[in-house]
Amino acid sequence: MLSNHYLGVWMDHASARLMQIGNPITETIHSDFSHEIKEESLFKSESLMHNKEQHEQSTYYKKIGEEILKYKHVLLFGPTYAKVELLNLLRKDNRFAQIKIEVKQTDHMTLPQELAFVKAYFKHEPVLM
Repeated sequence: MLSNHYLGVWMDHASARLMQIGNPITETIHSDFSHEIKEESLFKSESLMHNKEQHEQSTYYKKIGEEILKYKHVLLFGPTYAKVELLNLLRKDNRFAQIKIEVKQTDHMTLPQELAFVKAYFKHEPVLM
């Protein structure tokens, strides 16, 4: 199995951990829409808060998407609906047409559990050339 072709992404609406098979180093991408920004925006206007949230989420998903472009097979997993939102966004972009992207619902996990989950998931995948 060529590890640079496989990527696991544990994600929720606040952060995403990117895990490459065989690489103990993970990369984390954070959403810029924090609780503090939400409170500040909501204090000004609910409409402003929703617009700010949508803009920040879009930026967050684009950052993850740019990393996904480097791989051929990607597993998106985690406890929230964020992974499905990202998948829907990626499906609208032709650059992702040749990338196999799958989604799995999971609970919150520790980093070792996430790494084990990704390793087990891709264990039986055929080698991609």
